[in-house]
Amino acid sequence: MPIDHSFTEEQIALVHTARDFTRKEIIPVAGKLDEAGTFPKEILHKAWQLGLMNLEVPEAYGGLGLSCLDHCLVLEEVSFGCAGVNTSMAANMLGAMPLLIAGTEEQKRHYLGRLVDEPIFAAYCCSEPDAGSDVAGMSTKVVRDGDDYVITGQKRWITNGGVASWYTVFATFDRGLKHRGITCFVVDADRPGVKVGRKEDKMGQRCSNTSDVIFDEVRVPKSALVGAEGEGFKIAMKTFDRSRPWIAGGALGIIRRSLEESRDYALVRKTFGVPIAQHQAIQFMLAEMAISYEATRLLCQKAAWLVDQGKLDSVVSAYAKAYGADAAMRAATDAVQIFGGYGYTKEYPVEKLMRDAKLLQIYEGTSQIQRVVIAKNILAGKS
Repeated sequence: MPIDHSFTEEQIALVHTARDFTRKEIIPVAGKLDEAGTFPKEILHKAWQLGLMNLEVPEAYGGLGLSCLDHCLVLEEVSFGCAGVNTSMAANMLGAMPLLIAGTEEQKRHYLGRLVDEPIFAAYCCSEPDAGSDVAGMSTKVVRDGDDYVITGQKRWITNGGVASWYTVFATFDRGLKHRGITCFVVDADRPGVKVGRKEDKMGQRCSNTSDVIFDEVRVPKSALVGAEGEGFKIAMKTFDRSRPWIAGGALGIIRRSLEESRDYALVRKTFGVPIAQHQAIQFMLAEMAISYEATRLLCQKAAWLVDQGKLDSVVSAYAKAYGADAAMRAATDAVQIFGGYGYTKEYPVEKLMRDAKLLQIYEGTSQIQRVVIAKNILAGKS
């Protein structure tokens, strides 16, 4: 059976819309947003108006109902301009994903409908000061109190944490139960006891809002329960399986931008009387970037296609995330090297690409955790 890698007319139009938006609205201000660590609220509102936000919200709840692949195509274009803006946009769908996976119809209509009806933000509250990759080690506590639940704990490194109108929150009934005790809830940001903690001063992706979110005996009704009690860990893992192709999509933007900036610079910068593009050492780095782009693109598309076919595959998602993140870091680092001393300054965008790329290897499961997932499947004979 032949493999068709062509895009539909609708997908091509979507890419063009996202590309034009990135060049007009994001690239001219990306450096200033990065320097000040300013959340790009105005840009995100414009993206919402254009229909570039919340792409996978189903039509039944007022959304466009686009595919995971469609979403990845948009995120590549946005990340080409600024990975911090890309992360801020993707965080909405990350917060929404547990509801799509296990939410009730009422939860979906209310919370997903809000994302479509107004330019608000959502956040996914899983990581903690002592529980990042080790999700099962979380300590945020939930107890039953009559027909209600009471949540107490601290979440860290939460994208959109300080600007979100609602959160999907993971807490445990008993830390000793590990993954079996974890349960998911949807919590409004204006609930009594919900507090935004410190905002992180980050190396890269500085314009995305990353903060602590504190839950101080936050009381929520039974209707806030997402899925069943004890199913939170499964929901979290399924969410990551669904979101990891997006990381590969963001990596594609960084790799492509690194390649384009490096190529253009190499053609005009001269050493020893000739453009550095004529030096084989530079040519090899450019060639590696091009190879990395094509390989990441194929892995991203395969992972997204499997999601869209309803064949969720954690290993393929891990391939795409791990390879794409590592490839983006290599490409951005080589771009700085090609630019030499200029690449180490803020005069050119490649130093920002390098700082932004690093986070791809860390959030939503480090590159090492992806390899753990892959290795376990290999040893179990599943890959």
